[in-house]
Amino acid sequence: MNYLHRIATRWHDLFRKRRLSMLNATDNSEEWHVHLSPASLFAGAVAFALLLFILVLSLMAYTPVLEFLPGYRTAADRSRENLVQNIIRLDSMERMMNDMMTYNENIAQIMEGRTPVVRTISNADSTRTGKVLVVPSAEDSLLRAQMEGDGPYALAGRSGSRRQVREAIELVTPAEGIITERFDIGESRFGVRIAAAPGDRITAIDNGTVLQSLWTPENGYIILLQHAGSLVSVYKNLSRSLVTTGQAVRSGEQIGYNTETDSESEEPKLFEFELWNNGKPVDPEGYIVF
Repeated sequence: MNYLHRIATRWHDLFRKRRLSMLNATDNSEEWHVHLSPASLFAGAVAFALLLFILVLSLMAYTPVLEFLPGYRTAADRSRENLVQNIIRLDSMERMMNDMMTYNENIAQIMEGRTPVVRTISNADSTRTGKVLVVPSAEDSLLRAQMEGDGPYALAGRSGSRRQVREAIELVTPAEGIITERFDIGESRFGVRIAAAPGDRITAIDNGTVLQSLWTPENGYIILLQHAGSLVSVYKNLSRSLVTTGQAVRSGEQIGYNTETDSESEEPKLFEFELWNNGKPVDPEGYIVF
């Protein structure tokens, strides 16, 4: 009971007002006074601290006062520079990815014989891209004219380009004669037909090994030679074969005879020669000067 009474007394003392007065030092007369309690003093201190905190927070948030603090400007500049560098790196990575995608698309377009495209970035969304035709420059037009014409750099040229390739890989003409039908994949012609003298000698275009040597009713004797670099040569419509499967032959060595003239046939068979590289047919005139 006494314990509760003491607690109640201290609680009342906390809110009991005291008189704070100011006296004149000469005659001890009261000049100013105020009534305060311990609770009011505590509330005033808390209010003052809260007001000071709000004021400091406002100054830091809405004024450049922090720029004048020693050391803060350096840290802020460092953070700003790091942010700018990261943005630049992201932009550079995005440009590199776009350039790589454009490069791959252009290579695919060129391999298919179509006009290359350039990738443009939209201002609204950097992830959306569009395709715009590349306007050929004067140098590009000149290069196209050289490659598509009859000059030494022409892709479709026959004498110059084939001669340079022949000098590089030294392939021998399989038969002496005139080409009557040229290579055309669209027409399912995977080689050339040569009008050679009946019974003329057929020679190997390069060193190699005989893959097959067989006879068929449609094409007579057929010989397949395997050469270096995944190159395979095919000789059709032979009247006789001089090699066997697995035999090694040298460049220019005779491997058979051209088909003989058949008086009973309305269309005599011509010697056919095919050249395959990595399992795909290629134009023999691009490798051999006939």
